[in-house]
Amino acid sequence: MTADLIAGAVARSATVAEVLVGRGVLAEAGNLFRRQFRGDLACIIADENTWKAAGAAVEAALQAAGVKVRRHVLPGRPRLKPTVDLANSLRDVLAKDGSVPVAVGSGVINDVVKHAAFGLDRDYLCVGTAASMDGYTSAGSPLSDRGFKKTIQCRPARAVIGDLDVIAAAPAEMTGWGYGDLAGKVPAGGDWIIADALGIEAVDDVAWPLVQGGLRGWLGAADAIAAGEAQALEGLFTGLTLVGLAMELHGSSRPASGADHQIAHLWEMDDLKFGGERVSHGACVAVGCVMALRLFDWLLGQDLARLDVAAAVAAAPSLGVKIAAVHAAFGPGEIAARAVEEVRAKHVEGAALRARLERVRDGWPVLAERLRAQVLAPEAMVGMLHRAGAPAEAEEIGVGRDYLRRTTLNARFLRSRYTVLDLLDECGMLEAAVEASLPLPARKEGRA
Repeated sequence: MTADLIAGAVARSATVAEVLVGRGVLAEAGNLFRRQFRGDLACIIADENTWKAAGAAVEAALQAAGVKVRRHVLPGRPRLKPTVDLANSLRDVLAKDGSVPVAVGSGVINDVVKHAAFGLDRDYLCVGTAASMDGYTSAGSPLSDRGFKKTIQCRPARAVIGDLDVIAAAPAEMTGWGYGDLAGKVPAGGDWIIADALGIEAVDDVAWPLVQGGLRGWLGAADAIAAGEAQALEGLFTGLTLVGLAMELHGSSRPASGADHQIAHLWEMDDLKFGGERVSHGACVAVGCVMALRLFDWLLGQDLARLDVAAAVAAAPSLGVKIAAVHAAFGPGEIAARAVEEVRAKHVEGAALRARLERVRDGWPVLAERLRAQVLAPEAMVGMLHRAGAPAEAEEIGVGRDYLRRTTLNARFLRSRYTVLDLLDECGMLEAAVEASLPLPARKEGRA
């Protein structure tokens, strides 16, 4: 079943030609390389941890197939940061010869190698070492560029290997991060439903089922995933792989990313640390997912069929006021400049805003029914995340109540993508929704 699901999606891909998932498939790396790549020179890029996990075995398999191999191993500590600068340094490493890049690692390694390979117009092989994120087959690299986290369109890997023995041996927290990244597709789907209902961005009939079709089943195996059961890990890796392919087929990260990621990206841009380590993308998304679901929960408690459209339009902030809010939130520099561009792209006012809010009001019963069918109760998601070994509450990653409030309010400025944050904002309800969704004040908080 897994092979059929992935093969069907790969057949639609313009770039991904083969995905191998199973126990012991690392030994097939050499044969896969010969099938999918020209030349006989490979450059393995890994960090010290992923080299131990799979790099040496990949090198041996490639050499057994007659492929010449050189390696570039990055430090394992501190945790690598996904930046354009790191990707550009790897591009320079690869430019020394015509070698095929072989990324051995998980999120950061894959994303920076993807960007580097794209810059040289080369296909690359990805060997995933953990089910920790959805980017192995995606056509984008979420990287920080001068402090601003953005998804840069690149070609995905031509071939991907997911050896379940390697994935099962990964640190349990990394599997939890992958579960958290996958959990974020629940509220992201709700965001897409809103955009579809308002005529802003239609749901894609190809990408939607790739992400949402098996999502409940993959997330429903939380206990088995935490226990490292092979079938559950295969489901998790399959789900993450299909999400990546859906993003490539749709041409953007919309199928996988909404308000949950926008909130998470702000924390990542702030280089959030907890317990002496930079908080991972998947951990940030897990907590952002719960916050987004709490906003949906609050929204679904309102009767927008009674929305006072005239009052909402009259009270709506102008573009100038929003731009001032961006600068107040981010200060001078690149982040504010990029955020202003995003805000300009999605701002509406006057008659256009009135027409949109009338559509919300008149279509609310149907929209609310669609959203209830999509989203999960936030407390149910908290339980699932915890059972899978992922964080769920802000305090678990060092995010205090005031910082959570501020970043949730500011997250809407990061992307032109329309989400629940924008709907609440345009209805004049965002501040009330965020306040109601915050945890109760605690004696000790994380980052303030």
